[in-house]
Amino acid sequence: MAAAQAVGKLYIPVRALVEGATEEGSATDFGMTESDQQEIVQWIDKVAKREVGGADGFKDLDAQLTPKTYLVSNYFTAADVAVYGALHPVFSQLQPAEYYSHPALTRYFDHIQNRPSVRKSAEALEPSFPLVPIDLENAPKLERKPDPPKEKKKKPVAPADASAPAPMETAQAAKPEAAVAPAEGAKGQKKEKKEKKEKKEGGAAEGGDKGKKKGGESSKAAAAEDAGEPVPSMIDLRVGHIVEVSKHPDADSLYVEQIDFGEETGPRTVVSGLVNYIPIEQMRDKYLVGVCNLKPANMRGVKSFAMVLAATSKEGKDGGVELIQPPAGSKPGDRVYFEGPEYENAQPLSQLNPKKKVFETIQPGFTTLETREAAWINPATNSAHKIRTANGVCVAPTFVGASLS
Repeated sequence: MAAAQAVGKLYIPVRALVEGATEEGSATDFGMTESDQQEIVQWIDKVAKREVGGADGFKDLDAQLTPKTYLVSNYFTAADVAVYGALHPVFSQLQPAEYYSHPALTRYFDHIQNRPSVRKSAEALEPSFPLVPIDLENAPKLERKPDPPKEKKKKPVAPADASAPAPMETAQAAKPEAAVAPAEGAKGQKKEKKEKKEKKEGGAAEGGDKGKKKGGESSKAAAAEDAGEPVPSMIDLRVGHIVEVSKHPDADSLYVEQIDFGEETGPRTVVSGLVNYIPIEQMRDKYLVGVCNLKPANMRGVKSFAMVLAATSKEGKDGGVELIQPPAGSKPGDRVYFEGPEYENAQPLSQLNPKKKVFETIQPGFTTLETREAAWINPATNSAHKIRTANGVCVAPTFVGASLS
């Protein structure tokens, strides 16, 4: 394969590190698609030419890794091992203040160096790639503010008509007419009021019926929104970005996250029970898929306004839990939808009614395919409807046949 040939061009000991870490398909067979393989080769070539690893390139690499967990697509490959090997000599000399200034790159480096296959290969090559101690727990919090709301353009005020009389002039012009026949004017006003009253009373019954009819139609429209059998397009899925995460003050198994869903009101507070399954350093700065129209719920004293979509191994939670990842290039607030003409253009409900059990009915069909792509399997037709954005399909990093919730 082209990727395997590219590895042969790497300088020692990085080549030995990559070969040791990618034995037995541990780097996902160098990628799953032709475009992925080409990108992997490009990264390995950059390392071979020593174009990766210099501190002067940290800023660009940090920007590229901000929305990603891995370099290529959403899974671990030989490119990650090669880049880690190239970064190691510089990273091992950095002080905390220096690596804190590149949070995405630091998170990436620490994640790759702690992968079991990389650690095993590195230990076999000691002392070339010792574990670099990185204190992520005490990293300064990133201050990220949502974009300010766009100002609405004020409609231009039409210039006043010079020929039209000013309000005071109009009032003054009307006074002489009123003075000519005060009694007649008063009688006219009383008559007009009486006619209006009679007209109002005469149409009260008819107007009341119309009002009731109109209100009834409005109620029917609201009820019709979630009428019929639950369908997946009723669920509001969006791309989210964790801008802050901490452990719940009163629950050891819960995280409290601030997740940016691209809303003008700013990030939402979300509580998730992932402490025992995903380390906090892998939650920071993470892009994910969130369920945004569940009814807000109190979780041990903290109100949660969404739910993160996670994949649970087919062996159960003991086999691990992973966050579903949106495609590369995703932005907070990007619409996530289900493939299929009956779902792609449908609007989700503004809020799921807990009594209707929409999510509970659809959720058992959520899974990951052989390609690790997230999908919903229609129980009636057994057809697979992939979960995607306009940029591509959402995936689990490693799980096949996982359940999503």
